[in-house]
Amino acid sequence: MKKYILGLLLGAFAMNAWAVDLKTEGRDPAYVESIVKRSQKIVDNLGIDDAAKAKEVTNIVANRYFKLNDIYEARDAKVKAAKETLTGDAKNQAVQAAQNEKDAALYRSHFEFPADLSLYLTPEQIEAVKDGMTYGVLKVTYDSHLDMIPTLTDEEKAQIMAWLIEARELAIDAENSKMKHDAFGKYKGRINNYLTGRGYNLTKEREEWYKRIKARGGEI
Repeated sequence: MKKYILGLLLGAFAMNAWAVDLKTEGRDPAYVESIVKRSQKIVDNLGIDDAAKAKEVTNIVANRYFKLNDIYEARDAKVKAAKETLTGDAKNQAVQAAQNEKDAALYRSHFEFPADLSLYLTPEQIEAVKDGMTYGVLKVTYDSHLDMIPTLTDEEKAQIMAWLIEARELAIDAENSKMKHDAFGKYKGRINNYLTGRGYNLTKEREEWYKRIKARGGEI
């Protein structure tokens, strides 16, 4: 019993020691408020009963948005400076260097985010956070393909899901909603090519799918 109580105390101490501070320094208060609300909306769907834990997770998500904003703002500043002060090849090289630095920064920080979340969340909850940050496009796209082509094999379903998960990893780090949707769009094209190669007539499958949707009273 003593060991159990000691374990609880040590666990509580560890959680306090790893408290997550919201990184608001130097940021516009209105922007901070907007990001925190967006993050809170995502966290509200996780079913976390502990208010303190929910706040920690909200701060982690908000800080990720802040980090992404910082990375893209640094890229934009360097691109702007290059275009204003350089010409020709020198300008192009500086712009490309800024893009490369942005990509490197995204890559270095990409895996920190789920690692931080894992201190508080289950793998399923982490997946839910990722879906929340990418507008739930993965599930909508996956479910749509299954509904459109009921004859998909387990192998084909697994491949579609694998590509959509990969798309979501890219979309999480994209700089705006359009770029997030574009990340999925590229993989939707890959999925279409894959299914066509497997012998599916997507035009026909889509036409029949639309008929089924209308028959059950749905809208396209």
